[in-house]
Amino acid sequence: MLKSGFIGIIGQPNAGKSTLINLLINEDVAIVSNKPQTTRKRVLGITNHKKAQFIFVDAPGVIESGKGLNKFLEAEALDVIKKSDCLLAVIALDTDKMSDVEKIFNLVQKSKKKTVVVINKLDLARFHHRVKKIREMFDKLDQVLLVVEFSKNWGSDIGVVKKQIFDQLMDHLPEHKDYLFNSDIYTPHTVRDLVSEIVREACFYFLEKEIPYNLTIEILKYEEGDKIDKIYANVITSKESHKPIIIGQKAHVIKKIGMQARKKIEKLVNKKIFLNLEVKVLENWHSNSKFMKEQGYVLQR
Repeated sequence: MLKSGFIGIIGQPNAGKSTLINLLINEDVAIVSNKPQTTRKRVLGITNHKKAQFIFVDAPGVIESGKGLNKFLEAEALDVIKKSDCLLAVIALDTDKMSDVEKIFNLVQKSKKKTVVVINKLDLARFHHRVKKIREMFDKLDQVLLVVEFSKNWGSDIGVVKKQIFDQLMDHLPEHKDYLFNSDIYTPHTVRDLVSEIVREACFYFLEKEIPYNLTIEILKYEEGDKIDKIYANVITSKESHKPIIIGQKAHVIKKIGMQARKKIEKLVNKKIFLNLEVKVLENWHSNSKFMKEQGYVLQR
């Protein structure tokens, strides 16, 4: 009998959830940025080990409820918790305040689901005094399987931590006659979905302050060819004043965004790519329910 199940990855914004999921499956499926709250939609990454299929679900960082996009982000995170078979809670040592850790503790406790807790960013020595407090907090819960310390800079030692995580989660995956997803894929997301996220990741890299948070990417056309694929996309911003900043003087910023995104897309599809990016303005798109639905910002059922 095989095992296959969903592991919801939860935590505060910028806790390192996306970095962790990419390391666990050895593929880049979630965008990574040093800016908080970059994940908007749940991202699935799949890996198979010893007759078990682990389906990791990267949820948006836990935030306070608001309206429009923020309301979707909170609902998305809570729905991931609800529908997962077990949880992976990522706690960053450099979180602004310990009350943020308590929010994750309360979510884990309320879920009543088996959970592995990862204390992330162990390379930040000035925060090491928090490790004991975090361990003591989560050790109170019988449902917590393991509290493990982690840093992406550990090199070969990462393999030891990954094995600990997989070993603990293995016992709590449901049994199935077959895997829930084909064994030869690492994500169910389409190439168009991944391209959209790659372009958005490049925007976070080259744009500052609130500008990348007001962006979304619209893939207009994806033309597959024998030697080269052609992609046409809009970088949509919610403010007219942001458009010239995104484009840059003599279009140098949008060119850099396109160049970085193109290189990563070519690695993804193993083919040459022509990428055309246009910057468009749609005032307050994140409050436009019709556009939000078209962009996939609706809760999955």
